Amino acid sequence: MSSLLRATGRRSLVLLRPPHPSTPSAVVRSQATRYRSQPHVALLLSQHAQCRHKSTAPLESTSGPSAKRASQPSNLSSSEIKGMIWQGIKSDASRAWYVIRNTRFSDVMRRNPGEAFGAIVAVVAAGALLVYCVYLYYNYFNAPQFTRYPEPVARALRKALYFSNHDPDPQRALKYYKQALELCDQEGLDHFSDDVMGIKIQVAAWLEKIESYQNAITVLENLLSDCKRWVEAMEKSAAEGTLPKLEPEPAPPKEGEPAAAAVPDKPREGWWAKRTRILAKAVGISVKLASLYSDEHVLERDAAHERLIWAVETTLKEMQRRAKEGLKEGEGPWLSPEEIGGGLEALAQSYQQKKQHHLALPLYFQALRLCQEPCHIAVLMNNIAASFAEHPLIPPGEAPVHALMPEEVKTWTTAAEQQATYLASAQRWARNALQHAKEPQGDRRTPECDQACAVALSNMGSVLAMLGKNNEAREKYQQAIELSKKLGLDDYAAEAAARLKSLPAA
Repeated sequence: MSSLLRATGRRSLVLLRPPHPSTPSAVVRSQATRYRSQPHVALLLSQHAQCRHKSTAPLESTSGPSAKRASQPSNLSSSEIKGMIWQGIKSDASRAWYVIRNTRFSDVMRRNPGEAFGAIVAVVAAGALLVYCVYLYYNYFNAPQFTRYPEPVARALRKALYFSNHDPDPQRALKYYKQALELCDQEGLDHFSDDVMGIKIQVAAWLEKIESYQNAITVLENLLSDCKRWVEAMEKSAAEGTLPKLEPEPAPPKEGEPAAAAVPDKPREGWWAKRTRILAKAVGISVKLASLYSDEHVLERDAAHERLIWAVETTLKEMQRRAKEGLKEGEGPWLSPEEIGGGLEALAQSYQQKKQHHLALPLYFQALRLCQEPCHIAVLMNNIAASFAEHPLIPPGEAPVHALMPEEVKTWTTAAEQQATYLASAQRWARNALQHAKEPQGDRRTPECDQACAVALSNMGSVLAMLGKNNEAREKYQQAIELSKKLGLDDYAAEAAARLKSLPAA
């Protein structure tokens, strides 16, 4: 290996400084002698030297006929020049391959252990990266989100998601989303199946992501209207007794078996089970629409409030129907407690924004009964405290919350007594929120607990300020500021500081 490298070095010197015409042949002879055991290598070196000799010979003379010939332009065509270059590349590649083939790995490790180890690491890393890429590629294209669809639909969805997430191109992404929905029609998929509705919901989520809020709202509004119409038509048919009988779904035919020979595999989704699924989807869509309408880029709070009212009323009506009539044949379970509580809480917050705290309170109480997360329980208690503190003065017995506090209502003789009762309730709920926010530890403790602690202290200060106890309020505000800064809640600290500044001087 070392002798070959030395010979290669001499050839490079010959190319840089052309010698006497006889020198190259001598070099070739010496090299051929050295590699007489490898005749193919000697032949390659000899040809390389001859080509080099022809190219350097005219440079030996700077006057006379030779100089004239040298000054004349070459008659070689471009294809011949490219052929010579390609021949040189192949010759160099052959020499490199010979060196690699005739060099033992142990020799490389002995002479250059650092470089050899680095090469091994690079090869292993490249192999691992290749395997990982193949794994990701296979899992992506065979993920359940695609394999549940017929292949033409899945192909369009892959392209749509690619131009949505990996190489953002809104026009092309929208084109493939539309194509996927059209192919769903061609393949005969049910418009109200989770798969088809899922594509439409995905389109709305993507439009929201690119800040096309109105278009996202349009997509969801159309889907919500379709769901409502289907439920109404189904209920009407059920009341009239005209629901058609559902046949079992045929199993996919086996390989080589005609489709007509397929045997029914499983029963179709019942009408009442389908109604439950579509109605639950409609409730979720309505809540999402309320969120979009409330967004700072849209700010249509009345529309948001209407969607929340419909979602909550539909949820409660369905619960009452099931409690009164029982479950229908094949009817599945209704929404989970967390989902129901989320809708109630969203509507309560909407009432709070409208300063209708007397309507928000009963919704918060219902959401509190359904909540199972300890930290979120503290958040709901804080919201109840805030609603009590700002509860309007309504004649006794006319506000929904009055049914929850009958003893206090009986003692009211003046508006001041009524206001004092509301503030006492607010103070009690704020203390409960602080106590519950401190309790969870370990995995049960979430950032909501820290936020609830800071807000509870600030709410207690606000209630004390409304009661005219400014010194005690100032103390609570200071505690809220210190705790918020300690927990890294700068926004909460700023809010408490603003409330503290609004207090009259001591």
